[in-house]
Amino acid sequence: MTQTPDNERAAQAVRIAAKPWYRQLYVQVLVAIVIGIVLGWRWPDLATDMEPLGTTFITAMKMLIGPIVFLTIIGGIAGVADLKKVGLTGIKALTYFQVGTIVAMAAGLVAINIFRLGDGVHADPSTLDTSGEAGTYIEQGEHQQWWEFLTHIVPNSFFGPFVEGDILQVIFLAVIFGVALKAVGKAGEPVIASVHRLTEVVFKVLSYIMRVAPLGAFGAMAYAIGKFGLSTLTSLGSLILLFYVTSALFVVVVLGGVLAAYVKLNIFQLFRYFKEEYLLVLGTSTAEPALPGLMRKLQHMGVERSTVGLVVPTGYSFNLDGAAIYLSLATLYIAQATDTPLSVTQQLGLLAVMLLTSKGAAGVAGGGFIALTATLSTVGTVPAAGIMLVFGIDKFMSECRAMVNFSGNAVATLFIARWEKTLDLARAREVLAGKVAEPPVTAEAEAGTATETGTETEAAKSRPSVTPSAEVAS
Repeated sequence: MTQTPDNERAAQAVRIAAKPWYRQLYVQVLVAIVIGIVLGWRWPDLATDMEPLGTTFITAMKMLIGPIVFLTIIGGIAGVADLKKVGLTGIKALTYFQVGTIVAMAAGLVAINIFRLGDGVHADPSTLDTSGEAGTYIEQGEHQQWWEFLTHIVPNSFFGPFVEGDILQVIFLAVIFGVALKAVGKAGEPVIASVHRLTEVVFKVLSYIMRVAPLGAFGAMAYAIGKFGLSTLTSLGSLILLFYVTSALFVVVVLGGVLAAYVKLNIFQLFRYFKEEYLLVLGTSTAEPALPGLMRKLQHMGVERSTVGLVVPTGYSFNLDGAAIYLSLATLYIAQATDTPLSVTQQLGLLAVMLLTSKGAAGVAGGGFIALTATLSTVGTVPAAGIMLVFGIDKFMSECRAMVNFSGNAVATLFIARWEKTLDLARAREVLAGKVAEPPVTAEAEAGTATETGTETEAAKSRPSVTPSAEVAS
């Protein structure tokens, strides 16, 4: 008897679900994180020696981020019929990013004004030691100008952004090349075809690297706990807790509200769908390793390749909700701890300055502290040396920042796709409900996966499929 499309999809989901639990990437990463925490807690000296495992994995991932962003954006622009649509999508995305950043910063300001955790600290900025790595960030921040990100976008050479891992400059190059390839017409078609083939190769390389993700998460977590110790959590535990609670409320209430009201999707189903990526971000304390998985899964949900290719990479530089919450919360905490009174008007002025300074440090190592110092230096009322009060606990806040940033970019892409009518909403609901299995990600899964059938919407037809060789191991 011939199976119906629904029955076939159900059978496919069962075959994927039959994969042993211990071979699921999210299970392996979760176990690795737990082992890393235990090792760092019980044997800190041994745990700190695990640092190369984490740093090597993150470096390997970052090695591919530039090529992936470059190729994906070019492919996305090449797939758009009208180049004006590319510009409109970019304008809509940047508008959304700016509004989201304002709301995130306001959330941080409200939280720290309600609980005022800095009151009673009475720190003297002149006695704070600003040497070492933190001192370097302070020095960079004091010389950071808000407009520098505009001039920094243009690279000195073509290969420089890929060597340095500067995503903003990679985006600039990709947009220029994508528009040029589209403009030359048939002459650019062979190059565009090569771009798609090269994209498959790069994603295949990425799938190999992802197989050692549990090892990387273990090394990064073991080093963090062994180096800084769980005792660090208790010294400023209330500030860490406030940041985590504020961030959680922002994601569930604000982002979840936007997703439910406009896109008509459930934020908790989105959490489940991206569980592997969230655990990867948690283990490595950065959202960059999860970028390829985010792009692949958004396309699988029914978002057109062009929208994913434009919005996600740009969001990784301009849509940093977690960093925005941290920036406003930390600034007000430092002001309270150093007995620096700030009126409501002055706080709103700080927010306006942060909107600019936060962009200036996008994609820069230690960017959060550089933006924080640049903000304090620009305003001049809060001592920049005060960042030493939060420097010690930054590692334990970076995981939350990264996960909020990741959530913000996932929701932003779905929002823009819905706005641009490049989202197959029916498919997205099926995928999030578990009615459509994730694309095959290993040779074993590929062999046992049936091809989906049934009627597709126009959005689904225009969305290029993710080929098995271009998938990330998860």
